[in-house]
Amino acid sequence: MPDGRLSFHIMMNLRNIAIVAHVDHGKTTLVDAMLWQSGTFRENQDVGVRVLDSMDLEREKGITIMAKNTAIIYGDVKINIVDTPGHADFGGEVERTLRMVDGIMLLVDAAEGPLPQTRFVLSKALELGLPPIVVINKIDRQDARASEVLNEVYDLFIDLDATEEQIEFPVIYSVAREGKCTRSPDGELTNLQPLFEMIIEHIPPPSGDPDHPLQILVTNVEPDDYLGPLAIGRVVAGTVRNRQAVTLCRRDGTQTSATVTELFVYKGLGRIAVSSVDPGEIVALAGMSGIGLGESIAGGETPKPLPTLNVDEPTLSMEFSVNDSPFSGKDGQYVTSRHLRERLLKEARHNLAMRVEQTESPDRFMVYGRGELQMAILIEQMRRE
Repeated sequence: MPDGRLSFHIMMNLRNIAIVAHVDHGKTTLVDAMLWQSGTFRENQDVGVRVLDSMDLEREKGITIMAKNTAIIYGDVKINIVDTPGHADFGGEVERTLRMVDGIMLLVDAAEGPLPQTRFVLSKALELGLPPIVVINKIDRQDARASEVLNEVYDLFIDLDATEEQIEFPVIYSVAREGKCTRSPDGELTNLQPLFEMIIEHIPPPSGDPDHPLQILVTNVEPDDYLGPLAIGRVVAGTVRNRQAVTLCRRDGTQTSATVTELFVYKGLGRIAVSSVDPGEIVALAGMSGIGLGESIAGGETPKPLPTLNVDEPTLSMEFSVNDSPFSGKDGQYVTSRHLRERLLKEARHNLAMRVEQTESPDRFMVYGRGELQMAILIEQMRRE
């Protein structure tokens, strides 16, 4: 290519998988080990631990709040991995993430077994018909009971009305902290090669017609200081090219024209610029100003938008108001109703599971969310800002 970019045509050598688990069952630690053993990092590279937990709150609390993308190369196969939150309060993150993948890796603690949040995330994946791989983690614990936990997982699948194909899932046993796994509970622990091979064998490659008019489902919008908002999503059909004219198809039915000014795919923890991408790949596009989560990008003379992505309705409401205490205005920069409104609307734009409404008072806003933890995280983020 004249600009030195790559063309990404690797549908059969591509796998898209999401890791789902209850809070603190070790999925982010497992992703760390997968990144290291696939050669993503140099041996002398200092990247710390739990590299996908990029937010301060995630590192402090040891939980995943925002879904994040990464990609590894194993042999000649690229594996896109999405680390999803493990709590129902962040269900909006889970639901949009599962639309980007073709299978899931369910991680379960060998002592604790499947817990309530495991049930929530798994039910969403099974509803979408995604094939699962089950990883029983932390088998080195003194109180590990791998065989019993596996039976509990089978019971959970049956309870969630999984299909026969979904119930016949492959199982692997791991110690994510050491980056080791085995195909049997009493087998010898080796590196993660059996896990990589299981993903390639049991997770299907993406489908999609590269000759079909372009369709991309937008599942995230990230700010960028230089390129503006980056629309992140999966190419469902067609081929997207750098400098291509496209149509932004919004939730309210309106359509506007745009041009792809930069085109990226994921590699490791970063992105690389490419010239074109075929169906199935997870991409980031610049030049898509105004597109929202759950909306779509289409091409061709008669653009056909994809169905909008909707999530479960909020279950909790909380009133946010401007500080009216005697100490108001003594500290902080963003203290007016305008600042509060802008911050809450920004959150609602980037979180499908949250809604913001203006009340009769200009200084008060009603925020609807999925649970107490989601609200607590938002409040703490705003306090730090």
